[in-house]
Amino acid sequence: METTVDVNHIFPERITVLDQNLIAVTKSLGRSDPQSLIAALIDELGRASAKAQYLTAPITSASKLQTNKHHLYLLKDRESNGGMGLAVGFLKVGYKKLFLLDQRGAHVETEPLCVLDFFVTEHLQRHGYGLELFNFMLQHKKVEPVLMAYDRPSPKFLSFLEKHYCLKNSVPQVNNFVVFDGFFTNRSAAHLRKVPPKKLDGEIKPNSLTQRRAVREEQRALLWPLCCPAAPPFSPPLSVSSPCSPSRARQCPNPALAPAAAPGGYRGPAPNPPLIDSLDYRVKRTSQQGLVARGNLYSRYINTRGFGLLLETQQNTFKLPGLTPVLRERD
Repeated sequence: METTVDVNHIFPERITVLDQNLIAVTKSLGRSDPQSLIAALIDELGRASAKAQYLTAPITSASKLQTNKHHLYLLKDRESNGGMGLAVGFLKVGYKKLFLLDQRGAHVETEPLCVLDFFVTEHLQRHGYGLELFNFMLQHKKVEPVLMAYDRPSPKFLSFLEKHYCLKNSVPQVNNFVVFDGFFTNRSAAHLRKVPPKKLDGEIKPNSLTQRRAVREEQRALLWPLCCPAAPPFSPPLSVSSPCSPSRARQCPNPALAPAAAPGGYRGPAPNPPLIDSLDYRVKRTSQQGLVARGNLYSRYINTRGFGLLLETQQNTFKLPGLTPVLRERD
């Protein structure tokens, strides 16, 4: 690619290796690298590569090279461009962690060296520049072509690999990378690791609102016996309902012991059953009726004599339908 930049001055070697600092790995002593010129040349080569591969955006640029631990091999022709040198092409490689499928369809986790971008100027193709650049990379990285992965190789690149390195049969993958048959057989077990099935590292929090409600209901059901007092023991019902029995007294709580009403709430008297209203159960139990009621309060069997006396004294106050006082001498 012809430019006005003096390529021979920037890159003294025929093939220069650039890292993320945009500095030549084998830099000559006493020579400084103008990073701005190097960045401009890399960007120009990246745009030319994207145009040749019909890509919407370049995948190689100086900014991307600085943010990743990749290596870029740049090849120049010293005699071209009026003696200033010409950038013929480049090759970008880097290690990536991939999840691949082997010949049996099993998932394998590996981190191979990948060819990320490969470009040679169109009018200089089929002159051996691409083969020279690729062989230099293989010697520098000490790797075989069959053990590498190739990111979205073009048809020209696939023909190049088949012609010079006999790489024909590829293993189908679900991503954009291409690997060949010898990738899994010639690689040691240290570089390949089968992905184990996922294990649950504890409780997984539900994402949906329905699952969260179900979890809360289960937790509430589990904590219910622990946070609530035990129910009172079952007591059989009384044979005759007494006005002073505990079941009747609970229906009308003491207003003095009731909690204060909320501001603006209803402050009227609570409705009481007519039977309870007729009895003044708040008086001191010093009378005969009180003694009878106190004697029969917690008894399972009512003393009919005492209950008859109680009804006799209250005849003018209330009447129970179908019940008349009976006085009977004790046997």
